[in-house]
Amino acid sequence: MRAMVSAPQPEAVEAGLDILTQGGNVIDAAIGAALVQTAVDPLMCGLAGFGSCHVHLADGTHTLVDFHGRAPRATTPDMWESRIVRECDDGFGFVLSDRANEIGHQCMTSPMTLRAFEQILGRWGTRSLAASLAPAIAHIEEGVLVRPAMNAFWTRPETAGRIDGSARVMRNPAAAKIYAPGGTPLKVGETLRNPDLARTYRRIAEEGTDVFYAGEIADAMIDDIQAHGGLLAHEDLSAAPVDTPPIWVDYRGYRVATNQPPGGGLVIAVMLRILERFDLAGMGHNSPDYVATVSEAMKIATVEKDTRMGDPAFVDVPVDDMLSDAYADRMAERIRRGEKTPVPRMAATGEPKETTHICVADRDGNVVTMTHTLGSSSGSVTDGLGFMYNNAMMVFDPRPGRPGSLAPGKARFSALSPTIVFKGDKPFLALGAPGGTTITMGNLQVILNAVDFGMSAAEAVSAPRFTTTSETIEVTNRIFRGTERELQSRGYPTRRVPYSYFTPIVQAIRMVDGHLDGGADPSGDGMAAGI
Repeated sequence: MRAMVSAPQPEAVEAGLDILTQGGNVIDAAIGAALVQTAVDPLMCGLAGFGSCHVHLADGTHTLVDFHGRAPRATTPDMWESRIVRECDDGFGFVLSDRANEIGHQCMTSPMTLRAFEQILGRWGTRSLAASLAPAIAHIEEGVLVRPAMNAFWTRPETAGRIDGSARVMRNPAAAKIYAPGGTPLKVGETLRNPDLARTYRRIAEEGTDVFYAGEIADAMIDDIQAHGGLLAHEDLSAAPVDTPPIWVDYRGYRVATNQPPGGGLVIAVMLRILERFDLAGMGHNSPDYVATVSEAMKIATVEKDTRMGDPAFVDVPVDDMLSDAYADRMAERIRRGEKTPVPRMAATGEPKETTHICVADRDGNVVTMTHTLGSSSGSVTDGLGFMYNNAMMVFDPRPGRPGSLAPGKARFSALSPTIVFKGDKPFLALGAPGGTTITMGNLQVILNAVDFGMSAAEAVSAPRFTTTSETIEVTNRIFRGTERELQSRGYPTRRVPYSYFTPIVQAIRMVDGHLDGGADPSGDGMAAGI
C-alpha cells in the first residue's frame, strides 16, 4: 500500500484515493477530499468555516497552517456581557439569553476555509483549485444521501439551554429551503439537493477565490449579514491564514508535533508531559488507576486552557512554563498525592460537536492531517449562495478581561489539534478529530493507545474512551461498570453515556516501516482505505 486516506465520510475517502490514483500528491488528495466534505457534510464544515492543517512532507517541509476565524472588527468586549445565562460544563462556549452567539448573523467570524485551501494547494499541491472542486461539485449536482449522523444533527432536541438541531436548519428561510424543503428536516436515506451551492462552487472554479472574498459573492454575503444585524464587514474578509511552527514534546522516546494556540495542541502537550511520569501500561488500559490518572491530567490541562490559553496575538500564553519539567513534575506529584483538580464553571450545559477531519499519508513520509469546521453551525445561509456560515463567536467569553474574551480581530480558542507523532525522524502516527472540547481528550487517548499499548490505528481509535473536561468523568458504555464503581468509591462523580462509541470522532493513520494502517472512529460514518 503506497498511500491512505481516513475521514468520517466515505465519499471524502474515495475522492482522496481517486486523486492519488490519478497522480496527485497527499496535498491534492487532502484538499480535494476536504472540499468533498463541505459538499456531503455541509453543516459540519464549509467554505465559510475555519480550521488547522498540519503538513509534513518528505522534502523537509513541516508547518501548521492556522486558519482560525477572526472576530469582526465591529466586536466589542462587553457587547454580550449582560446576556450571559450559563457557561458550558466543559468550557466550550457560553449560552446567552437570546442565543445571538450561537445562531443567526451575529455569531460568525471571518470565513477562512476557502482561502486556506487555495493557499495550501498552491504551495504544495499539483492540481488547480478548479480541478480540486470538481469532485465536490459532482456530489452536489448528483444529490447527497442523508446519512444517520447528518440526520441526528438536525433532529437533536434542545439540551440544557442549547438550541435544538432543527432550529439550525429551519429558522433561516434560505437554510430551510435546502434542509427542510417539505417543512420538516430531511430524513435518513432522503436526498439533499442544493443547486445554489453547486452554482457557487462552479463560479469559484471559473473565477477564482477573489469572487468569494472581494467580488459579487462577497457583496452578497455582507449585504445579507448586515441586513440581519450581523457584524461582519468587507474588511473582515481580508483575514488570512498564517504559518506556525509545531509545538514539540517528547513522549516515551517518540516526538509529538502539534499545533500552537489558539489551537488545542498545547492541551495535548501538557497532558503528555504529565502522563509520561506514570507507568500507564503497568496500570492496565482503562483500569481505575489509569482512568483516574489520565482524568486528572485532563482536568489540569482543562483549567490551564480556561485560564491561560488563548490567541497569542492577544494573550501572553506561558508555553515554556506549561511544558517545563518543573511544571510536569509538580502536577504529577499532585496526582500521586490524590489531589483532585477542581474545574470551576458558571453552570452546566451540553456541548456541540460539529466538525470534521481528514488524514492523508503515503509511505514516503508525506502527511497531511487537517481539522476544519463551522463550529456548531450558525443556521444562516445567504439565499442563492447555498453554504452555511460558522458560529465561532459562540466560544468567546462574554466577560471582559479574560484570556478568551471578545476582541476585534481575535481568534477564539479551539480544541482543533491535528497531530503527528514521530519515531525518530519518520512519521509514526497522524491523527485528528472533530468533537468540540473533547477533541484533545480523544486525540490524547489515541496517542496513548498507540504508544503505550502498541495498538494499530484501527484499534487505537476504536478502544473504549472517557472524557474529563469538568469535575465529572464521562464514560462510554464499554467502560466496565466495575471500573466506574471503583472511581465513584474514590470520590469521582461519573456520567455514563448510552453509546459504545462517542465523540470525538478520531481519524488516524499509522506508519510502521513503510507500511500503513488506518482507523476511522466507529462513532462516525467514515472509513480508512488505501491504494
